[in-house]
Amino acid sequence: MLNISPQSSTKGLVKGRMDCFDRIGEARANKLFARWMIGILLVLLAGLFLPWTQNIRGRGQLTSLTPDQRPQSIPSIIPGRIEQWYVREGQHVNKGDTILRLSEVKAEYFDPQLLDRTREQIMAKEMTAKSYSEKVTALDAQIDALGSSLTIKLEQGRNKVKQARLKLQSDSIRVVAARTEIKVADDQLARGEQQFKEGLVSLVELERRRVAQQRANATLIDAENKLLDARNELLNATLELDGIRNDYRDKLSKAESEKYASLSQMYSTEAEVTKMQVDLANYTVRAGNYYILAPQDGYITKAIRSGVGETVKEGEPLVTVMPSRFDLAVELYIRPMDMPLINKGQKVRFLFDGWPAIVFSGWPNTSYGTFGGEVVAIDNFISPNGKYRLLVGPDPADEPWPQAMRVGSGAVGMALLNDVPVWYELWRQLNGFPPDLYMDPEPVSRKDSK
Repeated sequence: MLNISPQSSTKGLVKGRMDCFDRIGEARANKLFARWMIGILLVLLAGLFLPWTQNIRGRGQLTSLTPDQRPQSIPSIIPGRIEQWYVREGQHVNKGDTILRLSEVKAEYFDPQLLDRTREQIMAKEMTAKSYSEKVTALDAQIDALGSSLTIKLEQGRNKVKQARLKLQSDSIRVVAARTEIKVADDQLARGEQQFKEGLVSLVELERRRVAQQRANATLIDAENKLLDARNELLNATLELDGIRNDYRDKLSKAESEKYASLSQMYSTEAEVTKMQVDLANYTVRAGNYYILAPQDGYITKAIRSGVGETVKEGEPLVTVMPSRFDLAVELYIRPMDMPLINKGQKVRFLFDGWPAIVFSGWPNTSYGTFGGEVVAIDNFISPNGKYRLLVGPDPADEPWPQAMRVGSGAVGMALLNDVPVWYELWRQLNGFPPDLYMDPEPVSRKDSK
């Protein structure tokens, strides 16, 4: 019946001579099966020439596109002790809201009047600096007065020296005149004695000439004495002028020394005032750090240190805040061998955890439940997990991402590469070849188009 026996009884039968074969005919199932097989083969053959989009798969998680929109831990800037909490986990806070209050734990800051006492110390130091400044002003006035007095004294001394020099010159002339007179008197006395011997003059005249000669000697001696006095006066005037210079030089040096000493004290005091002002500013800022404030609008996700009375160290995280506004992106990790195939601005399709999807990796346009993305940044160094990190943002030309997604959720990304036929992709997969390098088409310039 099925005509499967090797010893068939119908081998010698001629089908054209028998009417029964014409009436029965061949089985329709054989023709239908053959047609179906041929059709399937044609469909498969045609399917081999359909376009297939090469892709690279990678696993990642949702994050924020900008660093300030990512979850952050708020640390304690100063060491302290937790005194009071003002928020609860899950509560929404605005920028500047108080989260908790700390108290001081260092002994040098225990004084509750520390700021007021520091201000008083600064005021006292400022008054000291002002006193030194006034002393410097007074010393400047004293130096100016000494300079003016020195000018007057020097002028007086120069006049004295000039007078002594003129008196010396006058006395020198008197000495010369006296010597001339005594020479004349000596000559007259000699002639008178000669004439007396000859009887030409009387004894009275001779004695008169002798008296005149004695007076001329006395006048010379007196003139020489006055010349010596004039020389002494000139020397004394010169010494007095030098003494005035030295005296006032000592006074000016002493006043300037006191001035510079006062300036040094003033500058030292001003430096102390500046240091104390810095300390006051630090104390003021430290007092403001007793209150931990929210850096931006967000939600309190986790209190890392809980309770009241706990001591925290400087820089220790206290609470975690999730910003209420964030622009989603995906941190996608790919293998180093696929790194050369990725370019900035390349399209990526995503499957997000919790969102059902029907995926045809080679036909992204026919996939359901996937969302489009665009490569925003590519790391130039490898990550600790041995892969390279891509930052992929939403594709503005595609369907927007679901609003219910949160930072930290998982995602599977498919970076779309070149379009190739299905048979080429099968051949590449069987041979283990890498995908084709994706190249952006170069824009055609106007000169080339002409």
